Amino acid sequence: MCAQRREAGFPTGFGHLALFLVLVSLVACAAVSSAQSQARSDGGSCADPIPEIYDRVSPAVVSISSMAINPYQTTDRVSRAVGSGVIMDATGLILTNSHVVFSRQAIMVTLDDGTTVPGKVVGSDPIFDVAVLRIPPPSTGTLPVAVPGSSAQLRVGEEVLAIGNPLGLDQTLTRGVVSAINRILPDTPSSFMEPLIQTDAPINPGNSGGPLLNRCGEVIGITTAIIPDAQNIGFAIPIDLVKSVLPSLLDKGRIIRPWLGVQGHLVAPSLKKFLRMPLTDGLLVEVVEPGSPAEHAGVRGGRLDVVIGGDALLLGGDIITQVNGRQVDTPERLTRTMQSLKVGDTVHLTLFREGETQEVEFVLPERPFLPQDLLTQRFVAPLGAVRRGDRTGYRQ
Repeated sequence: MCAQRREAGFPTGFGHLALFLVLVSLVACAAVSSAQSQARSDGGSCADPIPEIYDRVSPAVVSISSMAINPYQTTDRVSRAVGSGVIMDATGLILTNSHVVFSRQAIMVTLDDGTTVPGKVVGSDPIFDVAVLRIPPPSTGTLPVAVPGSSAQLRVGEEVLAIGNPLGLDQTLTRGVVSAINRILPDTPSSFMEPLIQTDAPINPGNSGGPLLNRCGEVIGITTAIIPDAQNIGFAIPIDLVKSVLPSLLDKGRIIRPWLGVQGHLVAPSLKKFLRMPLTDGLLVEVVEPGSPAEHAGVRGGRLDVVIGGDALLLGGDIITQVNGRQVDTPERLTRTMQSLKVGDTVHLTLFREGETQEVEFVLPERPFLPQDLLTQRFVAPLGAVRRGDRTGYRQ
């Protein structure tokens, strides 16, 4: 990620009235974005001059500093994080990264005009690395806001802009293109459900949580990660994903997910060819999380550590071939099936174990906060760890 460490803890939510007002405001912004998109389809320009975009959007970009105290350490008790954010609503709603503000005792937000105000976490999710802050509206005037766009139609090669506070250099604009779409960071929980935007627009520590813009000045992503040993390989959370989880963050303070408690990868043809063993298609279970419903149901993880083509695998575990009667042998099927699961559902797993088929079922609880959610640090993702999803990882 583009800032420092993340810490544990969940904040409280907004309240139904505030949620309604915020969603109404975002709908209005979406209408503006839709009108701009329609203008583009009708032959209008989506190549506003970059200085004009900067003048229009930069007042809505803020600098965020946060502090946490670890009472269990005798030295280095205080950890600090710095990042960026973007104001998306005139009532003081700010989007940023979870790793900038998650479980911080003090959060300060510096506006474009130099005013510093306290920020309060409304909702935060360390898995998707999305957080929502609220700051008090000014006593006079209104807060500047950015316009959300859509990431659904992004194409490789489109020009994009990033505004943020890299290394403390406030209101810095960088320029690049969309280098790839649907990038997967496989070492993050539920990463297959978060295909990221890859860009070569320079992103550095301090850019975390800032907006990625198209040439209409619309927010199409929230910058979140870099590969530090590379040259300008950065990632942003698609704004459409942010929109989809925003109601839960505002109302519940978190994203509610079901918990299976398994980690693994799809069985690839190369694996079957290499091992020359009777493997079936499905999700190879490498790890079963302690205390999870999968562990209680007797699902087995792997024990044999092998490296095939540079990929480390744990072999010997169960292979989940079906979930509720649905095949999970392709990334698309796995994603659709897992997205359909809800807390409280009874899930039925068909397992392939030692040449035989077995069946287990259990009720899905809400996924708790787990230690690995904090241990995963995207900004130290090793070179070569980013894939399009041909080797789909799964954690839930």
